[in-house]
Amino acid sequence: MTAVTETDVMSALKQVYDPEIPVNIVDLGLIYGVHFQPAPEDKQDVTVEMTLTAQGCPAHVTIGENVKARVEQLPGVRTASVNVVWNPPWTPERLSADARKQLGIDN
Repeated sequence: MTAVTETDVMSALKQVYDPEIPVNIVDLGLIYGVHFQPAPEDKQDVTVEMTLTAQGCPAHVTIGENVKARVEQLPGVRTASVNVVWNPPWTPERLSADARKQLGIDN
């Protein structure tokens, strides 16, 4: 079986949205890193480091659960975990060009 890549994970995470913002979490710039550890039976454990747009984000549990579920659906992934980090803090500069366009923000 082919190992899951960061590209695979990021593609899957483009299906996860902050319920308050109509943009996926990848284009929002919330994903800070994806890490892989070998697991039994040619599988991998995946850890996603991410942040949120604000520390008091009421949807943090839901978003984290959605990230975990989405990554664990990928073939070759045994388990996924999510680490929410606050450094560096999220800023609107992390928005992708697509996100800026969707939100009507000029570059």
